Amino acid sequence: MSRDPAAARTALLDAGAWFAELVEELRPHHWTRPGPGVWDVRALVGHTHRALVTLGSYLTVPAEDETCTGVAQYYALAAAAADPADVAARGVAAGHELGRHPADTVRASLDRARDALAQVPLDEDPLIRTVVGGTRLRAYVPTRTFELAVHGLDVAQACGLDRTPPEHVLADAGQTLLEIAADGGHLPGILLALTGRRPLPPGFSVLP
Repeated sequence: MSRDPAAARTALLDAGAWFAELVEELRPHHWTRPGPGVWDVRALVGHTHRALVTLGSYLTVPAEDETCTGVAQYYALAAAAADPADVAARGVAAGHELGRHPADTVRASLDRARDALAQVPLDEDPLIRTVVGGTRLRAYVPTRTFELAVHGLDVAQACGLDRTPPEHVLADAGQTLLEIAADGGHLPGILLALTGRRPLPPGFSVLP
């Protein structure tokens, strides 16, 4: 599914701004609340914050070979290479790295990501070195929007806050979801479920 580069970048930065505002709302008692899996809210925020950190850092590291050619493939490659224990540990470490003022840390990373993106003209699509190997910027940007939207909603839910990303951010994340679902052969079941014909299996996820 093709995306307009300008719209995709706007969605990412607006997702980051929404997430930064959400983190600013968190109070001391929120940080130790349980999140998904083994993470507490601090680890969850730390993991989500890396969506901004990696964008800024990866843009400075060009790649020679294109390993990942699309959004759905990014998640397939990431899942194949991931060790759940390592992912959990990195989230905890990322939570500690937020420091004493997490909201300021997130806001500063958003500013750096915005500045880094601004250095790349919209008609350019550099090949950057990501955790799954060489990936075009246009394939990487939607994965960051998806992470910020989904995990931002996780944070809001864990903290009992009724907060949702802007509609265009949700639409962009929804497009990523459909691309992942199509790659995994899940679209027929999703269409039937969302039109009320049959439920999805318990615990169903389109993520590899």
